[in-house]
Amino acid sequence: MKINIIGGGLAGSEAALTLSKKKIHCNLYEIKPEGNTDIYKSKNFGELVCSNSLKSFELSNASGLLKNEGKLLDSNLLRIAEETKVPAGKALAVNREEFSKRITEEIKKSEYIKIYRKEITQIDLNSDDIWLIATGPLTSPKFESWLMKVFGNDLFFFDAVSPIILRDSIDTSKTFVADRYEKGTGDYLNCPMNENEYSIFYEQLVAAELAPIENFSDKALFERCQPVEEIAKRGLDALRFGPMKPVGLKDDSGNSFFAIVQLRKEDKEGNLYSPVGFQTRLKWKEQKKVFSLIPALNNAEFVRYGVMHRNTYLNAPEIMNKYMQSKKYKNVFFAGQISGLEGYVEAIVSGKISALNIERISTGKKLLSFPDDTMIGALINHITTNARIPLSPVYANYGLLSPVKGIKRKKERNIAKAERALKVFKKFLITEFY
Repeated sequence: MKINIIGGGLAGSEAALTLSKKKIHCNLYEIKPEGNTDIYKSKNFGELVCSNSLKSFELSNASGLLKNEGKLLDSNLLRIAEETKVPAGKALAVNREEFSKRITEEIKKSEYIKIYRKEITQIDLNSDDIWLIATGPLTSPKFESWLMKVFGNDLFFFDAVSPIILRDSIDTSKTFVADRYEKGTGDYLNCPMNENEYSIFYEQLVAAELAPIENFSDKALFERCQPVEEIAKRGLDALRFGPMKPVGLKDDSGNSFFAIVQLRKEDKEGNLYSPVGFQTRLKWKEQKKVFSLIPALNNAEFVRYGVMHRNTYLNAPEIMNKYMQSKKYKNVFFAGQISGLEGYVEAIVSGKISALNIERISTGKKLLSFPDDTMIGALINHITTNARIPLSPVYANYGLLSPVKGIKRKKERNIAKAERALKVFKKFLITEFY
């Protein structure tokens, strides 16, 4: 019996390293570099396509709770993320190149992981082999076609990527360093705009030409990654209540501004920055023209332009059980965004869960089902049981956890849910896991 992992993204990499630590041999299949797309640029494993942020680490944020649970499970990629992090206030952001490089190095040096740089177009469901499908949102067309035949029609949404800007091309005399509400260590570069500058920028943005995308529908845009131009079309002030909100940001003299674009570091040295919330579908020449209207970015040099891409996922409630396993084919498991989970940490943790259950099925142990009052358990329960059909992508959020009584303030309620979840999680590890 062989264990085969299809996809060397976040979920597949976490799964491979998890099995390796348990001294279990596995084959890792990755289509890159021969199958690189316009989205993927690196031959390394665990490449981050969109933002370099793994979101907040605070317990008042559901992603913070998910990270804590992942760390309790000894997640390999969350450890690497901590080791390659860059300053980002209350968020965990990484140097994306160093992050994927480190993941690749650990996979390559493992004697238990055999790497195959090739495309998988179908799998033998009747063999004794165990398969983990972790092809992510950009599954190859041939394998996607096979998945549709076996598991029914797939689902999809459109996602967008922000551009990356060279630090030396930013006019820092027109910026100031600050974190929103002073929560951080001065990790963001802020580009203020007055009302007239904002109005000109807005008019040019909504009029800019979009890159063509086959079978595109704005109804299939993922809400949390709405392109900046789509947000702008909702009204003149939409951006000022979204990615360009000036609330909680003042310069050293205490001045407030009409609108602000925040730039987040892409590397520890601060040589590269990306504008927060500026995912876009604009043509590249339009990005240069429109984003250069931001005063601090008048002469900006773009080392990567933003792009939009189609994300594929499966209808998990119909095909998966609570073990991240196929209901029909018990030798097939799923992990990552192909399963309907959305987000970096969600992909990492799901890869961990699937690998743990693969290890158990291969050794004849009882499979793991995580408690619903934990964030991991709530996410898996949602995509496999509670979600409406067809499934919409889901990320960690406190709405998935049962209510706590007697607490009115949202932040305090969330922290109470987090504390309860961690208590349940730790008890589960002692009584069921070990």
